[in-house]
Amino acid sequence: MKKQIAVLTASLLILAGCGSVPVTGRKQVLLVSDQEVLSSSLTQYKDYMKSAPKSASTNQSAMVTRVGKKIATVTEQYLKANGLADEIKNFSWEFNLVKDNQVNAFCMPGGKIVVYEGLMKLVSSDDELAVVIAHEVAHAVAKHSNERMSQQMLAQYGAQILGQTLSQKTAAVQTIANQVYGIGAQYGVMLPFSRKHETEADYMGLIFMRMAGYNPDVAVHFWQKMSAGSTAKVPELMSTHPSDARRISDIQKVLPEIKAKYK
Repeated sequence: MKKQIAVLTASLLILAGCGSVPVTGRKQVLLVSDQEVLSSSLTQYKDYMKSAPKSASTNQSAMVTRVGKKIATVTEQYLKANGLADEIKNFSWEFNLVKDNQVNAFCMPGGKIVVYEGLMKLVSSDDELAVVIAHEVAHAVAKHSNERMSQQMLAQYGAQILGQTLSQKTAAVQTIANQVYGIGAQYGVMLPFSRKHETEADYMGLIFMRMAGYNPDVAVHFWQKMSAGSTAKVPELMSTHPSDARRISDIQKVLPEIKAKYK
């Protein structure tokens, strides 16, 4: 009986924690409050920025800030226009270029976006940079970090943590946050999102960059350049990211719809 009650309680809490992703409408389980996600991630972000050397390139840094602010502005306008104005309070946008040769970028909840100098070697225009930044903004808007933390919680604690009150699971939230965002974690600054999250961020990012006035067609060429420069070809089934070919194919399929629907 106790086991049945625990399962029922967990099921009810999962239902209560259901949300939907803006733009795509996909249902998701969010077991952690926005406040807890923002608090835990901000701590990790501040610690990282204390040790991360900022880029000495004023032109490239200005480019990252310029493109980032433009995309953030239209994203907030979209949220307001679609009855999601309350979500805007969760964002305090920052766009930083750091001295690191990795061809990468990441976004923390709340809109803390970091681009590495290594990636800028492949960027030849504001439009191409918009592909990356809009993708990262999409991760924040879709609350992929919250969803990732919730998935980790379910995997590690199951009904045990779900049966506790929000105030009682603070320690568990911090433990999960350290795993997801921890500096020096297995995959770098952040554990990677799932293939579903990456594909969703690609789609949403194309829409955000289109609304900001950037050309989404450049996304195909940009990811082709990324693919050509990649030395590690991990089979898609073993990777958390879509294969380069799958990603490019998916983008090509949705581009006509996005260009027709969003001006």
